[in-house]
Amino acid sequence: MNEQAVEEIPEGYLAPGERPRPGQRPQREVWTGGSNNGRTSTTEAQHWSENAPVVTAPPRATAPSPRQAAATRNVASADGRRTKRRIMGVDVARGFALLGMIAVHTLPASVGTTDQPSLTWVLFGGHSAALFAVLAGVSLAFLTGGRNPRKGIDARRARVGIAVRALMLFALGLLLNTLDFPAYNILIYYGLMFLLAIPFTIMSVRWLLTSAALFMIFAPMLMQFSLTVLPGHVHDNANLVDLVSEPGTVLAELFLTGTYPALPWMAFICLGMALGRLPLTRDRTQILMVIFGAVIAAVAKGLSMLMLLRFDVREALVAATPWLTNKEVMTIQNYGPDPELPTTTMSWLLISGPHTNTPFAIAVSAGLAMVALGIFLLICRWIGRFLAPLGAMGSMTLTIYSAHLVFLAFVPISETPMFWLIVQIAAAALVATAWQHALGSGPLERFVTKASRAAGRKLVPNGQVGPRH
Repeated sequence: MNEQAVEEIPEGYLAPGERPRPGQRPQREVWTGGSNNGRTSTTEAQHWSENAPVVTAPPRATAPSPRQAAATRNVASADGRRTKRRIMGVDVARGFALLGMIAVHTLPASVGTTDQPSLTWVLFGGHSAALFAVLAGVSLAFLTGGRNPRKGIDARRARVGIAVRALMLFALGLLLNTLDFPAYNILIYYGLMFLLAIPFTIMSVRWLLTSAALFMIFAPMLMQFSLTVLPGHVHDNANLVDLVSEPGTVLAELFLTGTYPALPWMAFICLGMALGRLPLTRDRTQILMVIFGAVIAAVAKGLSMLMLLRFDVREALVAATPWLTNKEVMTIQNYGPDPELPTTTMSWLLISGPHTNTPFAIAVSAGLAMVALGIFLLICRWIGRFLAPLGAMGSMTLTIYSAHLVFLAFVPISETPMFWLIVQIAAAALVATAWQHALGSGPLERFVTKASRAAGRKLVPNGQVGPRH
């Protein structure tokens, strides 16, 4: 080979077949398309510059119309895990709680003329409302940032929004209570619970669970003691006239002596807020929720029934309350008090019947609420598309629940309760599904959300610095 034809190898470059030598290699210059230490000729540089690939910006996505955005905002994904902005399992659980409350309000609590509670009452009596409250706590956690709690201005706006939301729920409850319907309206209690929950929005999961346990243990004791000094349960559904004319009685009912007393029920709210701070979309969280919930419910129910039937608590209750018989004590255990527990002995706090609001009753309902939420989060991974109507109902529970109470006020259902239950559920599922696909969130939900957000922006302007947490 002619030696003059061999290209000179610059220092630091390897000839074909040459192995790299030990030591640090000399620094190379970055090729910029021009001459590079004599290795690239001017003709080559011109060739690369003329034939370089042309890179164009990706086409700009066309913004969806408001109707399209609303229609896709809450549509479930293919695996049923999430919606565009919601966790579908939470909506399905909320729809299940709503279905249970409608069933309890519509169907009889006992089987025929017997004293045995019906299956509907056993499954949903007191428990569906408790699940509703736990999920309300989950929603409060979402409103304040979920796993990453908001801070500063965002946190203050969220709390102002919760306060406005609470007042609107309270006002809506008072308005609905001007009607006469055969059910206890929970909305005014919810409004008060939302107000009480605002200071707890800054707490961690550990402190929220601790607060839930403290409310579960001590609030029922305060409730039972208050029955001896405060007005008892006078109004089934207090309205604005009752609040103005008898404020002390109504407030006593709302906080301690009513059907859904806010202080004992704060256990459900705090539990729900703690759950809302967890990674709810993870398998581990969902499975542990089911396991712990089942254990809590089983232990609480088992201990209560063991003390009631095996350790002579029932006889002690009869001895302290002589106008009641053993059968009537078991009636309270099965159906709840009418309208509040007797105050003859604190041993009444050992029973676990629905709407008794004792520590054991709260623990049973809280455990079952965890089981229900965990199960629906799990099964929505596989059959979420089949539960879409229930999820649609759960995304607009305020609207459907209010419509349900109005329906009960004007339609007599006692003659054919099962027929009217089917009518209500079918109508709710159809309307909710169609509304969700067409417009997104329900009308009352949208109104409350817009009002609460607007109030937050108005009362906490951008220039105002919020507290650091």
